[in-house]
Amino acid sequence: MDKKWKVTYFRPERPGVFIEENKVKFAANLLADEECGVIIYDHKGAQRRFPFHEKGKRGSLYGLTIEGEGISTHAYNFYDGHQVITDPYAGQIHGLEKWGGGKTKKRTTYGLLFRPDFEWEDDCPPMTPLEDSIFYGLNVRAFTMHKSSGVKHRGTFEGIIEKIPYLKELGISAVELMPCYEYDECMVPEKEDASPVPAFPAKLSVPMEASVPETVTASETAAVSETLSVSQTMAASGDVPVRLNCWGFQQGFYFSPKAAYSAVGSPVLSFKNMVRELHKNGIEVLMQFYFPEGVSQLDILDVLKHWVIEYHIDGARINGFHIPIRLLAEEPVLKNTKIWCDGYAEEDLPLIANPYFKNFIANNGNFRNDMRRFLKGDGNLMNEAAFYQRRNPDAYGVVNYLADYDGFSLYDCVSYNQKHNDANGEEGRDGTDENFSWNCGTEGNTRKKSVLALRQKQIKNALSFVLLSQGIPFIFSGDEFAATRGGNNNCYCQDNAVGWLNWKHNSFSREIFAYTRFLIDLRLKHPILHMKKELRVLDYRGYGYPDLSYHGKEAWRPDFSYISRMIGIVLCGRYARDKEDDSFYIGCNMHWNPHKLALPKLNKDEQWIKIADTSLPCDRDYNQNEYPGDDSVITIEGRTVVIFKSQKTEEKKEKTKNSVRRRASNSL
Repeated sequence: MDKKWKVTYFRPERPGVFIEENKVKFAANLLADEECGVIIYDHKGAQRRFPFHEKGKRGSLYGLTIEGEGISTHAYNFYDGHQVITDPYAGQIHGLEKWGGGKTKKRTTYGLLFRPDFEWEDDCPPMTPLEDSIFYGLNVRAFTMHKSSGVKHRGTFEGIIEKIPYLKELGISAVELMPCYEYDECMVPEKEDASPVPAFPAKLSVPMEASVPETVTASETAAVSETLSVSQTMAASGDVPVRLNCWGFQQGFYFSPKAAYSAVGSPVLSFKNMVRELHKNGIEVLMQFYFPEGVSQLDILDVLKHWVIEYHIDGARINGFHIPIRLLAEEPVLKNTKIWCDGYAEEDLPLIANPYFKNFIANNGNFRNDMRRFLKGDGNLMNEAAFYQRRNPDAYGVVNYLADYDGFSLYDCVSYNQKHNDANGEEGRDGTDENFSWNCGTEGNTRKKSVLALRQKQIKNALSFVLLSQGIPFIFSGDEFAATRGGNNNCYCQDNAVGWLNWKHNSFSREIFAYTRFLIDLRLKHPILHMKKELRVLDYRGYGYPDLSYHGKEAWRPDFSYISRMIGIVLCGRYARDKEDDSFYIGCNMHWNPHKLALPKLNKDEQWIKIADTSLPCDRDYNQNEYPGDDSVITIEGRTVVIFKSQKTEEKKEKTKNSVRRRASNSL
């Protein structure tokens, strides 16, 4: 390496690499007691070391500037004595481009200095209010990797772009991506690496003879990765296949998108293009992050700011340790960014409250477990079910879901009593043993029509719980058409048909998809179903009806006793925001036998019409003359949810005539 470069020193204010034309400023956070500095690599395998100096040091931050032709086309690492460190702040990582990487103990990684240009085309965040949001979780690789996905670029950011028409058809407002920052998915066997999770940044051993390309562009990265893959993914001897961590819940290179998810060889371009195209279609992008012990709170703040500023993401779901709630709440850059954590301490609520754009989010308590128990008919849950359905705190939003990436899928929670994780290679020790599931009479796959009909009804009931509750609905990819993971409730290492989303449909899955679309469309059209503030269960406007009311076998007399498994919920549309809405009656009977519930009367010029019944096909044409305007009693089949909507009497008469005409026409 015979480049003539000018080296100077500066006292940095923050860590990172700052690139200008023919100039790069390196700032590294190193607690060093030996010589430390920067290693620059070229495409021939040559390397050159540039030591840091005390005159370029502020606290534990070292600063060094290299200026000269071609510097930004090289790769780099830091060194601290005999240890080589891949910069945790690197904007792009080289060495992990090939998914799985073959047989390896540890892959060699480098930071890349090349930064591709990108045109955002006046991109603006959709900033969808929480009350109007519908979240859709997915794993970037698993979402389109199955051949049935029908996309050209399977398992990539580009594959998500190809699925935008589907996402729009479904009606979701935001995709929530499981970890897709850079990480090494190859899991080192315990006997090879029994050490605890290293502190941030991780120190990696880099062979001195390793080479990297001098110029790394979007079109060349893929070829470079192929050239280096053999030397970087094979150990000297004794190689064994390793399992893959397909979920990415581990320490990673948090400032770089995952290269294996790029179809064009440039993860920076791929991720930005995905965000831009989703934004054009009104869909937000939320990223999931996992921060283990050792990642400081300031580092977490820097990571989120980086993705918001550099990649225009709209939110982050944060898992891990020592999450800096107060730092995130006080950071001006994040005021319009959705921040999703498990929960918040009481003393943090005044800080996270945002009167202009409610942006902090938490899970709705124990919604998943309790509502699964309610679904399968457990007792003493009526109070919890009613609470979850209306909960919508002032300071933050709450997310409702019955299935996520972990645990059973929605189909599996009505098809399996026990987990089936043998393929994970952990002798069944992994994954939770408490799934709160019921197989509807047969474990796993079956052709019994009665069992399949019950499972279909139970899935529709579960979707009703999620999409008719006041919080933010969350659907994990595939649950909208009853995808299965074969009873595996922890398929983190299943890079195959178990973990991938199978897009093949049958009559069962098409019915579930149609009902999901119906519920989403219903929710989005009617503001009373997704209010900005929590309903009070009071008639505070003198309408003669509370905003929310509960009913049992008799109107206005709900049964919240231990043995009760049914309830009628009325949402009065006159309390809807902006303009008056229709009213809705949601009848839930989670007992296994049919039961009667009261249908309270409406105003004189209104009547109830049934618009959904989970025991019947989604496209059922209901008898519009079945329910009178006065208090009446309806019979709800066992394990069934019904939905009624108010309608003006004259409008109802006209619709009844049209329905009669359609039936007469169909009979000809």
